Amino acid sequence: MIYRIQETTSTNDDARDAKYSHGDVVWAERQTAGRGQRGHSWSSAEGENLTFTLVLEPAFLPVAEQFLLSEAVALALCDTFAEFGIDTRIKWTNDIYAGDRKLVGILIEHNYTGGRLSRTIVGIGINVNQTKFDPALPNPVSMAAATGRRFEREQVLDTFLAHCRSRYEALEAGDAARIQEAYRARMYRLGERHPYRLPDGTLFHAAIEGVRPSGELLLRRDDGTTGAYLFKEVEFIIGR
Repeated sequence: MIYRIQETTSTNDDARDAKYSHGDVVWAERQTAGRGQRGHSWSSAEGENLTFTLVLEPAFLPVAEQFLLSEAVALALCDTFAEFGIDTRIKWTNDIYAGDRKLVGILIEHNYTGGRLSRTIVGIGINVNQTKFDPALPNPVSMAAATGRRFEREQVLDTFLAHCRSRYEALEAGDAARIQEAYRARMYRLGERHPYRLPDGTLFHAAIEGVRPSGELLLRRDDGTTGAYLFKEVEFIIGR
């Protein structure tokens, strides 16, 4: 069920309430403290975009394989945009890019029971019809800006939920290999040489080779060595 609310701090905060169960969506027009990855805030023009959280209960997934769920969600978003004529790529770990610009941000938070996932909240912000952005944002884009036309937000959400259900069911049925293969094929900058930055400020050039099932990004450096990096262990350098 889709629950629409006018304002909240963060839809991820709301979705933690036990009254929401598997498949429920919390959609807010305005978030006063929307969150993105790396501790960043998420801003969105009221009435123009989609800011929502999907509740999942993937008890079939071991904790060690949780990145598969991130892959499935990212692929469902790419599937969605393809229906609207927008070619997208997945910027590791799970931002969605159109060209070199960010179209979607995702924040996934898990709860565990023993060695398995019990409850997952998937916070998603899709830039749908907004065309003017805060100049402090490095590289935003929207569906409208990418195509020159406006979209019905309800249709975009319904399309995503249908694709997410399909990808989730494939994952639940044990088709992890196909999910991983599809994710790799949709990776932003796959096989291309670009600069990256380590937490200590060190810059280096490398090409993306893929991603491990556990989620580490595989980068092949100019000297031929390959390094594996977890979230926050390496940063993409993207020109404005």
